[in-house]
Amino acid sequence: MTKIIDGKKISEEIKKKLKGEVLALSKKGIVPGLAVILVGNNNASQVYVKNKERVSKEIGINSQIVRMSAKTSQKELEKIILQLNANEKIHGILVQMPLPDNIDTKKISSMVNPKKDVDCFHPENIGRMMIGDASFLPCTPAGILELFKKTKIEIEGKDVVIIGRSNIVGKPLAIMLINLGATVTVCNSRTKNLQKLSSQADILISATGCAKIISANMVKQDAVIIDIGISRNAKGVLVGDVDYANVYNKASHITPVPGGVGPMTIAMLMKNVILATKNQI
Repeated sequence: MTKIIDGKKISEEIKKKLKGEVLALSKKGIVPGLAVILVGNNNASQVYVKNKERVSKEIGINSQIVRMSAKTSQKELEKIILQLNANEKIHGILVQMPLPDNIDTKKISSMVNPKKDVDCFHPENIGRMMIGDASFLPCTPAGILELFKKTKIEIEGKDVVIIGRSNIVGKPLAIMLINLGATVTVCNSRTKNLQKLSSQADILISATGCAKIISANMVKQDAVIIDIGISRNAKGVLVGDVDYANVYNKASHITPVPGGVGPMTIAMLMKNVILATKNQI
C-alpha cells in the first residue's frame, strides 16, 4: 500500500523541537535573528517571505524583513548586506530570489557572511557541502533528506533520478545524495530517453515546475516519488510535477502537493538560523 509522506506533519514535529531550542537560548539572553531581504514586488516572493515571517514568530525567532524597491541598485543592496553582516543581533541572512535583472545575483550571494548564509548560497558553503563538511545545507534538499530519515527510506546503494538541475535544488541535492552513497542521475530538458531513465529509478525526484510531467509509465513499480515542483493548473489549483492520481498506486511512498516538500523547506531554514546562532555565540 502506498504511503503518503506527510511533510506538513513532519515539519510541525521539527518546528516543535526547534521552539524548545529557541526557548533554551532565550533563557541565556540569546534571541536568534533572521533578516530577509525582499527586492521588488514579485508576488510569489512576497508570499514566501510572509510565510517565513509567520513561522519565525511561531518558533520565537526575531524576524526582520528588509523591503526594497524594484529599482534598488547593486550598491544599495550591497550596503544593506554589509550592515546585516556586521549586526550581531542578526544570525541569519536570506536574500529572497529571484532578484531584479539589474542585480548581480552571484555577487550578492557571495557577499553574505558565510556564517550567516542560512540559504547555503555562498561559494564557501557550497564547496563545504561538496566535500561533506557543510555548516549549513540548502533548505529544500535538506528537507527532502529529513523526509527520507523520518520515513526510514534507505538511500545508500539506491538508484536516484533527479529531474531538474537548478542551483537551488537539483545540483545540491545530487551532491548530498552522492555523499550518502546513492547512485545519482541528474536529468534536464535536453536529456534523451528520459522515460527509460526515470522508470529505472528506485527514488524519483522531480523539480521542474511543469504540471503533471511525470506520468505513470515513467515510474518504476514501488519507487519512492518526491515531487518538488509546484504550479497552478487552468482552474488555479496548486499541482505538482507528478500526475498524482495515476502514479499513486505504483509508488511505495509519495509526497503530495501541497503538503509534501514545501513545509519542510521553511522548517529547515529555521533549523539553519538556530544552528547559525549557536555557531556564532
